[in-house]
Amino acid sequence: MIRSINLQKSFGNLSVLKGIDLEIKRGEMVAITGASGAGKTTLLQLLGTLDFPTQGEVIIDGINVSALKGNKLANFRNEKIGFVFQFHHLLPEFTALENVCIPGWIRKQKSAELETRAKELLRFLSVDHRIKHKPSEMSGGEQQRVAVARALINNPKIVMADEPTGNLDSKNAKELNELFFKLRDKFDQTFMIVTHNEQLAQSCDRIIQLKDGQILQSL
Repeated sequence: MIRSINLQKSFGNLSVLKGIDLEIKRGEMVAITGASGAGKTTLLQLLGTLDFPTQGEVIIDGINVSALKGNKLANFRNEKIGFVFQFHHLLPEFTALENVCIPGWIRKQKSAELETRAKELLRFLSVDHRIKHKPSEMSGGEQQRVAVARALINNPKIVMADEPTGNLDSKNAKELNELFFKLRDKFDQTFMIVTHNEQLAQSCDRIIQLKDGQILQSL
């Protein structure tokens, strides 16, 4: 499903990733761990096509995304990949429903069908009572669930999460962890999760541990 070949990334003279070769299977739940500065977020951004490698290739679903540019790359990302971040990045002027619909609007989906799916996702994630609420009117856990719904709205094959529980209390973190597994089982999606949360990492199918821009071990 996802494969990287000799993936390298440098910022000036600073080498952040030093040749990452990995393969992630369809439907796999993978945790990426390591100390701060190990290259976790950089790796996720490269695999998620949010940044370009200095050297190497990323292949997703049989397509060499390193060769895609401009609108082709943006359309591929919008269709295939959903993102969840530590700071949910909901737009404050929009309601929960509107925030969830944004990726679908970008994809020019029909509004009626899009809103129906958005409501179904918010219901599945137990935040349908917040449909008309703006982010400032929701708790941190509720905002993160809305962000998860937004990541899922285009039925992506891959969900990439960067420290999704890092800004949540222990109760909400545990609930979000459990939610990821329910989503994987329900929608048969592939999850890549950058995390310092030991409980979340240990519950994943596999842990990829980075150190100094290289894979230390894959368990």
